[in-house]
Amino acid sequence: MESMEERYQLAIERISEITEEMRAKQEGSALASFFIAMADFCQMIGQEYVFVKSGDLEQADLETLKKHNKALYEDILPEHYGNSYANPDFACNKLGGKIGRLCSFLYTELRGMIPGIYEQDLETVTIRLELLLEVYSAYLAEQENDAFSKEMKHILYWFISDYYDVEGTKRIADQIDPYQNFAVQIVEKNDLKDPRYLYYYGEYVTEQEIACAAHLSTLSEERLQMLADTFTEGYRIGFEVTNKDIHKKKTVNIRYAIGFEQIIIRAIRNFAKLGLEPTIYRAGSNIFQGNSIAKNGFFGANPNKQYDFDHKEDLALFLDKQLVNRRLEVTRTAYQEREKLAAVFGGPAVMEIFGETPFAPENKETAPRYSADQQKLSIEYASEAGAIVNQFIPGEERSFTIIALPIPAIGEQFAEIFDAIVTINTLDYKKYQKIQQTIIDTLNQADYCEIHGTNGNRTDLRVNLYKLNDPEKETIFENCVADVNIPVGEVFTSPILEHTEGILHVSRVFLNELEYRDLELTFENGKVSDYHCSNFETEEENRKYIKDNILFHHDTLPMGEFAIGTNTTAYVAAGKYGIEDKLPILIAEKMGPHFAVGDTCYSHAEDVAVFNPDGKEIVARDNEVSILRKTDRAKAYFNCHTDITIPYDELGELAAVKRDGTRSVIIQNGRFVLSGCEALNEPFNQ
Repeated sequence: MESMEERYQLAIERISEITEEMRAKQEGSALASFFIAMADFCQMIGQEYVFVKSGDLEQADLETLKKHNKALYEDILPEHYGNSYANPDFACNKLGGKIGRLCSFLYTELRGMIPGIYEQDLETVTIRLELLLEVYSAYLAEQENDAFSKEMKHILYWFISDYYDVEGTKRIADQIDPYQNFAVQIVEKNDLKDPRYLYYYGEYVTEQEIACAAHLSTLSEERLQMLADTFTEGYRIGFEVTNKDIHKKKTVNIRYAIGFEQIIIRAIRNFAKLGLEPTIYRAGSNIFQGNSIAKNGFFGANPNKQYDFDHKEDLALFLDKQLVNRRLEVTRTAYQEREKLAAVFGGPAVMEIFGETPFAPENKETAPRYSADQQKLSIEYASEAGAIVNQFIPGEERSFTIIALPIPAIGEQFAEIFDAIVTINTLDYKKYQKIQQTIIDTLNQADYCEIHGTNGNRTDLRVNLYKLNDPEKETIFENCVADVNIPVGEVFTSPILEHTEGILHVSRVFLNELEYRDLELTFENGKVSDYHCSNFETEEENRKYIKDNILFHHDTLPMGEFAIGTNTTAYVAAGKYGIEDKLPILIAEKMGPHFAVGDTCYSHAEDVAVFNPDGKEIVARDNEVSILRKTDRAKAYFNCHTDITIPYDELGELAAVKRDGTRSVIIQNGRFVLSGCEALNEPFNQ
C-alpha cells in the first residue's frame, strides 16, 4: 500500500504535466484555461510545502514571508477577485452555469490545502490534489460539457461523502483532543515581539495583525496579565455561578485572532493552574468545516468577506438526505470513539476582535444557495448534530466565556480605543451587580414589559414575563456581570411566548458581521411572523437575506431572550470614537435592550439550577418551545441565537407593567429613570 508521501509525490508530479498538455492539445478552451490555473495553483502549493517542511519558513526574513503569504491569497483579494475562478460570477461567465459553479467550488476546496501545508498534514493536501486529477481525467474522457458536468458533480459528491469520516472526524478531534498543538507550539515557542511568527500559521497576514502584535508588545506585564486574568476568570466564574464543577474538566477550547498571542500565552498559563489544557483549532477553510464570515477557531485577516459569503452554502451543490445521514453517522462515531475526551471538555473561551470596515454583501445568482428542501435538511442536520454533541458534552456540564478587543483597523485612535475597551471589559462588576439587582427587583413584580422606540424607531413590543411562584426564593431575570459574557452589563430572561407581540425595529445593526438596514421583525405569540429590511432593491432579496442569516432557513424562530443592557460606559465610548457600527454584538448587546431570536440562553441546560448573587434561583429558563425537549427533542432547539439591540438613542420607553396596570418606567428617552439606577446615567453626563 502506498504511503501518503508516495501518493503526494505521484499527484504533484502528474499535476505538473497538466499545463503543458492543455496548452498543446486544447489551446483557447475555457476549461483548458481553468485546469491550467488549477495546476499552477497546485504547483505553488507544492513549492510552499517544501518551503515549510525544509525549515526555510522559520529562517526566512520578514519580507520573504510577506511575499510567500501574499502569493497564497492574492487571487481572492478584492482587487483580483473579479477575475478569479473562486468568484462564482467569473467562473460561470467563463465556463457556463453548471460547470462554473462546480469549478468555483473545486478551486475553493483546493484552497483548503493551505492549512495542510503549514500544519504539515499531508493527507489534507494529497486528497485534494487527487480530487483535481480525478476531475481532470473525467474532462479528458468526456467530449460533451453536459456529460462532463454530470461526472464532475458525481466525483465531487463522493469526495465529500467518502472523506467525511477523515475530515469530519479530524475536525471533532481538534476541538476536544489536546494532541493537536500546532497553534500552541507557535504561541509558546516563538519570540512574540518578532512579527515573523505571525506567518507560521499559514493564515493571511496584513499590517493589521503586525500592528496589533506590536501594540500588545508595548503593554506592561501587569496590563497583559490583567487582560488574561479577566478572560480566564470569566471562564472560571461561568462554572461557579451555574453550579458546574470545573474540576471535572481537563480541556478548554481557546479561539482567537492572530496578533493577540501576548494575551493568549498568559491565558494558557492561567488555564493550566485550573487544570485545563488548551485545544486550539483553525477556523473553517473547506467544505467539511464550512466557509463563514464569522470565524470560529484561530484565524488571520480575512482576505475577502465576499468570497466567504459567496461560498457559505457550497454544500447546496450536493446536499441530499444520504449526505446528511453520512455526516451524522460520522459525527456520532467520532464522539463515541472519543467519549472520555468529550466528557472532560469544558467548552470554549473566545477572544473576538472588531474594528474592520463593516461588510455589506452582494447577493449573486451564481452563488450556491440551499433550496427549500435543502434548507429543511440543513435544519435537520443541525438539530441532530446538536443533540449528538449534547449527548457527549452535556450542556449542563459545560460553560464558556467571550471577550472582545479592537484591532488597529478601527482607526487612528486605536491606542485610545484599545484602552477604553480594556476599561469597559474590566468595570467594577460589584457596582453593576447592585444596580442590576434594583432593576430585577422591579421586573420580578411585573406581568409584562412594554418597549417603544423613538427618533424614527418603530419598535412597539409587549414581552410577556414568567410568573413567580415564590418571590422570596425565585427570580425571573439573571444578573449578568463579568463571567461568560464580558463586559458586565445586562439582565436577561427567557420570555413567555404566548402574548409576546409586536414589532422590533432597528435602523441599522450588524449581526454576525453582516449589515442590516431598517431591520424589522414582527412577533405573534413570541414567534417571528414577518420580517423586512432595506439592504437590497427587491423585497424578495431582503426577505431571503434575513431568512438565510437571521432565521437560518427556519420559517420562524421564537424570541429566546429579552434583556436590558446597562453598560452606558460602552455606549458613550462608542459615540465618542464613532465606532458604533464596528462594535461586536458582545458589547453592543449591553448598550440597550436586546432581543434574541432562536434558542434560549439556557439551551440544553434548562434543568440545571442557576442562582443570582442574592441566592434566588433563576426559574425562567424555559419557554413553550424549549420545554418540548421532554417529549420531542428535535422540536425544542434551533441551534442558533441572534441578539438584536435597540440603542439607547432609539429607545423611547421601557416599562415594567404589573397585573393591575401599574407601570414602573425603567428607561425613558434613552436614560435610566428607575430609582437606584442613577449611576448608569453618569457616563452620559461626562
